[in-house]
Order: sequence, then structure tokens, then C-alpha cells
Amino acid sequence: MHIMEGYLPTFWCLAWFAVSIPMILYGIYKMNKLVNEKREILPLLAVAGAFIFVLSSLKLPSVNGSCSHPTGTGIAAIIFGPAISAVLGTIVLIYQALFLAHGGLTTLGANVFSMGIIGPVVAYLIYKAGMKANLNFYLVVFLATAFGDWATYVTTSVQLALAYPAGNVLTFAGFMSMFGKFAGIFAFTQVPIAIMEGAVSALLFKYVVNVKSDILIEMKVLEDAVVRKLRGISA
Repeated sequence: MHIMEGYLPTFWCLAWFAVSIPMILYGIYKMNKLVNEKREILPLLAVAGAFIFVLSSLKLPSVNGSCSHPTGTGIAAIIFGPAISAVLGTIVLIYQALFLAHGGLTTLGANVFSMGIIGPVVAYLIYKAGMKANLNFYLVVFLATAFGDWATYVTTSVQLALAYPAGNVLTFAGFMSMFGKFAGIFAFTQVPIAIMEGAVSALLFKYVVNVKSDILIEMKVLEDAVVRKLRGISA
């Protein structure tokens, strides 16, 4: 979904920076507070960032000026929340724009908004709602990461349709026409990719529950009773 360098008009470049920066600043505050309270969490933050980098680098050609790939932000959103995920996503996107020509600096605000903010927010909300509804933990992880991924691509479709509406004048009909085209093209690749990302994320959490469940309890991702139930341990 990374929109490439120079693809968006200046107005939209600035607009997406303007809406993304407050969340990034709040995320930096939350991350500093977390690290000051729990220095031992630094390796997990690094692993979450590396996971986002690796998955979001697996790009396939897609809509003009963009691409399809997993996002990897859902896991970070579940463990750290959407604000810290926005910081991790921003770091990854800057690195990819500077060293891999994936995305761009002028489109950084738009890419951060779709992949670093909206995707994690949706994943986090679905995770919280699913756990509150007492659904199976691994099913909730699958749904949260898959829908977070799809939300990222819906947002990218909105960004592209706003910048390039049908008829080159921004009207509701022109926007919807291009949104349908962009989202439809993304769907061919992103529906199966998000399902695979959801399955991989659920398997990853299953591994963590079995070998390092204490970190999930410490981060308040799961309660001890839920971990014991998932591991088949009697109370």
C-alpha cells in the first residue's frame, strides 16, 4: 500500500502529514513512558518493529503508484496499542523510503496514516471487542490482524480516490467511482494476503503463549487465567 514518492499532489501530502503527526507525537510519549517503566521491554519493541519491516517489505505490484503486501502492524497494536504501533510503523516507513525506494518521503504522512495509524487502530478495537465478547483468543488475533490489514488498504484507496477522483474534480460521485476501482484492484491481492497474515499472527501468538506467556500477562494482553486455559493448565 506504500504510495510512491511524488505520486500525491502537494495539498494531500501536507494534509496527511497534518493528521498523522499528532498520533506519532502521542505514540512517542507513550513509548518513552513504557520504556522508562519497563526497560526489559526494549527487545520486544525491536522484534515488533522488525516484524513490521519484514512483512511490509514483501511487496507485489498493484494500483498505479502503490503496491500490495502484508502490514505486520496488527501484532504490535495488540501488544503495545495503536499509538506505539504508529511510531514503529513510521520508523519502518522512513527506512523503506530512504533505503529501499519503497514508498516515499513526500507520501510518508499518507502511508503512516493508512498503515501506521488506521490499520493498528482497527486491529486494536477488534481485539478488545473480541476479548470482551469472550471469543477464542486465537480467532480474535486472526480477525484483528486480518481486518487491520484490510482497513489499511481501504484507507489507501480513499487517499488515492481523494487525490485522483474521476473527472479530476473532487465530487462525491467522482470519489466513489475511483474508490471502487482502487479498492477492487487491491482486493485481488489483499484479501488472500490479509487472511494469510491473520493465520501467521495467530500461530505466532500460539508460540508466545506456550513459551513466553509472562510477557503477554505483563503487557496486559492476556490475563493469567486465560493463559492457563489456553495452555490447558488446570486452575
